[in-house]
Amino acid sequence: MTGPRRFAWKATGFSAMISPAPPPWPFFAALALPSMPRRFPLLLRAIAYGLRGGFLIRPFVIAVALGAVGGVLSWAEERVPALGAWIPVVLFPSRQDPQVAQEILSVIATSTMTVVSIVFAILLMTLTLASTQFSPRILISFVRDRNTQWTLGVFLGTFCYCMAAMPAARSLPTVFVPVVTVTGAMLLTLVAVGWLVFFIHHISQSISVNNIVDRIARETEQVIDELMPEPRRRFEARPPTIEFDAAATTLVSQRSGYIRFIDITRLVDLGKAWRIRIRVERRVGQFIPAGVPLILVSREDRLDPLRIAELLSAFDIGPTRTLQQDVEFGVIQIVDIALRAISPAVNDPSTAISCIDQLSRVLIRWLGRAPPEPVLYDPPHVVRVVVPWIDIEGMFDTAFEQIRHYAVSDLAVSLRLLRAMMDIGRAIQRTDVRAALLVRARRVAEGWDKAQEAVATARLQQRMAALEAVLQTTQ
Repeated sequence: MTGPRRFAWKATGFSAMISPAPPPWPFFAALALPSMPRRFPLLLRAIAYGLRGGFLIRPFVIAVALGAVGGVLSWAEERVPALGAWIPVVLFPSRQDPQVAQEILSVIATSTMTVVSIVFAILLMTLTLASTQFSPRILISFVRDRNTQWTLGVFLGTFCYCMAAMPAARSLPTVFVPVVTVTGAMLLTLVAVGWLVFFIHHISQSISVNNIVDRIARETEQVIDELMPEPRRRFEARPPTIEFDAAATTLVSQRSGYIRFIDITRLVDLGKAWRIRIRVERRVGQFIPAGVPLILVSREDRLDPLRIAELLSAFDIGPTRTLQQDVEFGVIQIVDIALRAISPAVNDPSTAISCIDQLSRVLIRWLGRAPPEPVLYDPPHVVRVVVPWIDIEGMFDTAFEQIRHYAVSDLAVSLRLLRAMMDIGRAIQRTDVRAALLVRARRVAEGWDKAQEAVATARLQQRMAALEAVLQTTQ
């Protein structure tokens, strides 16, 4: 063997043969008791991220909490009848007729569910139209919207409150009317009505393209703050090139999907414990088919089925990209909206301009932070893990190249691209950043449709000259 070997697993042990279909042993090995505690952090993070962004956790918790309040309050009121004396008679005069209380609770519960059905049917239709107009990826940000989740939770909680309190109002064996509980249901109904008005106002604003792009930019900045908390140093040494010898072993991915999260800390701990070096072959956000090399390990003799399963379980691979560690995905969402806007079918350059403005905001934040460490050591000077991250060239290509290509005849969009590059160059005074920006600015000028009016061409050339004066300024 002259290079790294790719591993498949057989029942008899290791094999250097390449298997056409990845066998199922990592799944069973991952179920072994010694590995389960190590898998919990990544599993819990993946589950928490997935559920946090859906209509499940927050609405479910609110509904259960309000349902419990309705049941506990009616129980406490039955145990302590004096609680009903605190409610003024004018709010609830029929204190001897349990049918009135049951009717009130029943009407509130029925009307609440009717409103929920109508409002969220309209919401889904609105989201469908918005995804068609802008990008299907914006549905992720709408589903993660906390105001929408709270609205669903308040309405479902009102329903659960009434259903939990309804059995307490009865005629047999003794007449009991939960006055305090019914009054609470009526007050909760008023809160739900007010929340409905707020929700309609919120949705009418949130479907605006400017708000959509701003929300995506804010979420992307949050990822940057979590992934890259330290400010970028003015001078940074290039990471060393780590070579792996011929004895290195390649571990292939056991499933197809996008790499959404890498538990780098765990990989470092495993590398230190087993005295091996690990190199990740694909970065976060990239797609990896099953059977394609995922990681390269320096020592074959220190691997066994359980250890290989633990290494592979440090990767969260799924069918869609997420914003857990993938800053590029936020940029892609904004670029998608811009491309839809400048397409001939939509022809909305104002939206594309808004997207370019938000891209400059995100890129300035990203360029101003120290990038994640590509080479991690433990102990010092002992390489444990090598992880690839997107570089400046790749991020600039993602942010600018497609928009530039489709805006060759749109003066407003091309001018805003040059201004965004000028803003980035002024904010980030680094030679490599300015050089990369200058290359892409010249592509904008060179790709400009010369058949356009001479006035438009002159404005573009004037903006380009101003940009070159800024980017070529010596530091």
